[in-house]
Amino acid sequence: MKEIAIIGSTASGKTGLSLEIADKTNSIILSLDSLSVYKDIDIASAKPTKEERGDIIHFGINEVYPNEEYDVIKFIDCYKKAKKYAQENNKNLIIVGGTGFYLKALIEGLSTGVKSKIKLDSNVGEVYDLLYSLDEDYMSRIKRNDKYRVEKAYAIYKETNLTPSEYFLQNPKIPITKDLKLFEIIWEKEELKKRIHQRTKVMIKDGIIDEVIFLEKKYSRKPNSMSSIGILETLEFLDGRLDKKQLEEKIALNTTKLAKRQNTFNKGQFNNQQTSGVITSLNSEILKFF
Repeated sequence: MKEIAIIGSTASGKTGLSLEIADKTNSIILSLDSLSVYKDIDIASAKPTKEERGDIIHFGINEVYPNEEYDVIKFIDCYKKAKKYAQENNKNLIIVGGTGFYLKALIEGLSTGVKSKIKLDSNVGEVYDLLYSLDEDYMSRIKRNDKYRVEKAYAIYKETNLTPSEYFLQNPKIPITKDLKLFEIIWEKEELKKRIHQRTKVMIKDGIIDEVIFLEKKYSRKPNSMSSIGILETLEFLDGRLDKKQLEEKIALNTTKLAKRQNTFNKGQFNNQQTSGVITSLNSEILKFF
């Protein structure tokens, strides 16, 4: 069994390339997309349709409902299921998507910290200052008001009597996958902008407004998934704060900002591990790998 990852920013053409490669290489696909995991979020996530997926087995799509939690731990579990299926059925595995944090966790492993019931209330700043005085290097990477991460760091200190840096030195991350070959789709800035604007037009034409009306009615606005790009702007439209043209422009703008963040992350985290290029050149490179 061979496994690869196809990465790139949103609207770069990852899905189409992965489907084409999977069809030619007897592969299954694991989606690396934090929105496609949700059932009922079809247009906003730009997940491949049933017709597009055809007979290709997919994992990481429609795994949970929008009001259910999905995180990197669940993604790792999903990866293990996909890999087991591929091995048992003599298939290859293609991981594809734009959620680079999940991919980084696969390659580097996870630092799970410690199990603790410690909860911080109004003293987050005080605890942060204490931890900063003990472990400046680690805490300087955490914002003072990041209650979740401060809480995790404090739990490590209280449960182990070690600073976070000392703890993670003694409990290093263990990679979950080894020798994963990465292929990244790269577009010129202006060309990617055009692709994003075109995809936004298609989303609106395909009915993202009706989809968000349905999602709000069924799940309310409370779930984290309801603050995703495409959904959040459409809720503003439904509130009368945007007209249809402004809706399209704002989705495209926020998607462009997301694409920039994704490209920056990929460049910083995976630059020494990947082959980059446009779709046509990557197509032949990937097929050579298989």
